[in-house]
Amino acid sequence: MDKVRIDIVSDVVCPWCIIGYKRLEQALSALSNEIEADIHWHPFELNPAMGSEGQNLREHLHEKYGTTEEASISARETLTNLGKEVGFEFHFSDEMRIYNTRKAHQLLMWASSEGKQFDLQLSLFYAYFSDNKDISQEEVLLQCALEAELDIDVAKQVLNDSGWAETVASTEQQWLEAGINAVPAIIINQRHLISGAQTTDRLTSALKQIAEAD
Repeated sequence: MDKVRIDIVSDVVCPWCIIGYKRLEQALSALSNEIEADIHWHPFELNPAMGSEGQNLREHLHEKYGTTEEASISARETLTNLGKEVGFEFHFSDEMRIYNTRKAHQLLMWASSEGKQFDLQLSLFYAYFSDNKDISQEEVLLQCALEAELDIDVAKQVLNDSGWAETVASTEQQWLEAGINAVPAIIINQRHLISGAQTTDRLTSALKQIAEAD
């Protein structure tokens, strides 16, 4: 059994990040008799300056990327269908908003030290994309922490600790300096970069090649 370390740089409001992960999950399942993976998640804020009130998602994409309403509708249909293929439900709506994710990443970094990061990461993806919750709000984040079986009292402290916020910012800066400027970014054994939400077949092939070579 080959062991591989997999680092995933992502944001919890990035639809391609959850699709990319679910495809990776399928690839690892197909290789379960050959490869054992140790997965670590790392922060990347798509919109670090986003205000506390968030912004309508469609308006945000139009302002940031010039996305038209027709293109937005098409993209949502594509993502919804791709989600179904990997067993993840996207529930897009005209009222859907995008939010600041700094505090979510603070919790995720702390959860790593508690051995609960994976569960929290998935809980946050589901809360935002499947349940359309405001993941910048403390009560939503604490509910996700509860679902991941984390200590709620400590979680509250982490959410309101500027030190954790600074740690997230400095970690993100390190990834930027390492050349990561888009997500998802999957790094295998700390030196093989796979950018974007690649297909399950491509991920399976890459994992096999890397595990054999390393």
